[in-house]
Amino acid sequence: MYQPQAYFVVLSLMFTSMLCWGSWANTRKLTSGFSFSLFYWDYVIGIVLCSLFWGLTLGSVYGGPTAFLENLRIVSFPHILLALAGGVVFNVANLLLVAAIDIAGMAVAFPVGIGLALIVGVVLNYIIQPMGNPLLIFGGVALVGVAIWLDALAYKRRETSSLAGRRGIVLSVVSGILMGLFYPFVAKASIGSNALGPYTVAFIFALGVAGCSLPVNAWLMRHSLTGERPASFSQYASAKTTWHLWGMIGGFIWCSGAVASFVASNANLVGPAVSYALGQGATMISAAWGVFVWREFVSAPRASKRLVPWMFLFFLVGLGAIAIAPLFSR
Repeated sequence: MYQPQAYFVVLSLMFTSMLCWGSWANTRKLTSGFSFSLFYWDYVIGIVLCSLFWGLTLGSVYGGPTAFLENLRIVSFPHILLALAGGVVFNVANLLLVAAIDIAGMAVAFPVGIGLALIVGVVLNYIIQPMGNPLLIFGGVALVGVAIWLDALAYKRRETSSLAGRRGIVLSVVSGILMGLFYPFVAKASIGSNALGPYTVAFIFALGVAGCSLPVNAWLMRHSLTGERPASFSQYASAKTTWHLWGMIGGFIWCSGAVASFVASNANLVGPAVSYALGQGATMISAAWGVFVWREFVSAPRASKRLVPWMFLFFLVGLGAIAIAPLFSR
């Protein structure tokens, strides 16, 4: 399998993860009129197909015991269960995140949800595998926490009286807590004898996402979190082809980011805490899409708009501290 060890290449993979994780939700924005529970079926299909694609390409080069198919053959069952559990936890968190995006917009749902996931995930991943300078890692996380608070405050000033807005914040918070829990399962699945390699863990993880989606997303089709009317599979079958395509592209983009993060984490340089933390810089990328492309704060009062640049500043400084943490290991 392809496994880089040069820090510059590993850093590039972490930034790729950040860009992918922060950009996939644009595909949801491009399917206006398509129920998010129906969109999610295509999104999951995209994740599974993407995990297979990277497993059979970069995951299979050079052959040997770490190659994708060979690794699947020798991996232990407990490691498989950990990867599946990671997929299930992620899937529930992501369903809530997509609902929050529909309600509150990308500029709010991502900074609150994924920013909180960053804090939870980094702490747990560092406990599992302590790599990198802890002062830089946790100092960066603290700065990101300030950015989350600023973003939530900006949103509160933008929406003075909105029950739906409060629901979006609540969904973002619950999603963030769960999102911070999925990566430690992946990290544990990649440690020990007969463990999963990064491409194999992505595939098993994707199967966990798909398996969880069958009951959970089917339930959400009838009991919407966003106030949408109940959806049916007949509506899914009759939806626009472009909507299906965008959903699968969204899944492919997210999974490509996950594979990049898993491969970076597997290198003997950064560890899962740093890889996950930098990947969750997706918050800044998604907020930029929401603010500058989708214009989600265009009608906001001046007091709200003034907080947005500060949010980006704290995110940038925090992520910069996390990015250099492996270079100053204690």
